[in-house]
Amino acid sequence: MCENNEPAGLDRNSELGSALTRTAGGNIYTLTIIGQIEGHQVLPDNVKTTKYEHVMPLLAQIEENEEIDGLLLLLNTVGGDIEAGLAIAELVSGMKKPTVSLVLGGGHSIGVPLAVAARHCMIAPTAGMTIHPVRMSGTVVSAPATFQYFNRIQSQIVDFVVANSHISKQQFTDYMMATGELATDVGTVLYGKEAVSCGLIERLGSLSDALDCLHQMVAERRNSARNEEMQKKGGNFQPPVL
Repeated sequence: MCENNEPAGLDRNSELGSALTRTAGGNIYTLTIIGQIEGHQVLPDNVKTTKYEHVMPLLAQIEENEEIDGLLLLLNTVGGDIEAGLAIAELVSGMKKPTVSLVLGGGHSIGVPLAVAARHCMIAPTAGMTIHPVRMSGTVVSAPATFQYFNRIQSQIVDFVVANSHISKQQFTDYMMATGELATDVGTVLYGKEAVSCGLIERLGSLSDALDCLHQMVAERRNSARNEEMQKKGGNFQPPVL
């Protein structure tokens, strides 16, 4: 059952393509990350974007709102602003509520940290993920300090991905620096099964798989909360057998 009304205290933003679904198994908030992640510079009107200044406060509201039980993150992004993408990824990874991400179409570039930021991450068999070194457009000062700055940003991305997935640092770096995989760039494109086999993404999945996983996580969280409440009262709660 879908409701058009947002929970109390949650601002709706039509530009986000977000939706709230109310079911007996829990209230799930679906948030889409599409197009380019827009950062400090405004992109042209003809470019599909996800604006970090909209997503960041929304994630905080979702975490704090008692009427929302879990977050479903749907990704189809080409990447974008590094700092904005990492900021969103850090918020998602820091949420206590159940979170599941599903890569559809593409989760490229900074979309990789966004995909692995959720508690459980899935990818469609036909979806792709491009892993490449940090790049910068515009004027770049040719100096050792610039190279060091690039390396530090890149290290932050690598460390985040490794900490939030099952891929090794060496393998992720090898993918990032591979030559011959991309015609005009350095890096690697991983599709569904490849992303799972290397440990970057946990499993292949569809929309129903992602929702089933999220509802299971919500149920486990509810049972844990009830058990803690019963223990405080001196009882011993036994979760129902399904």
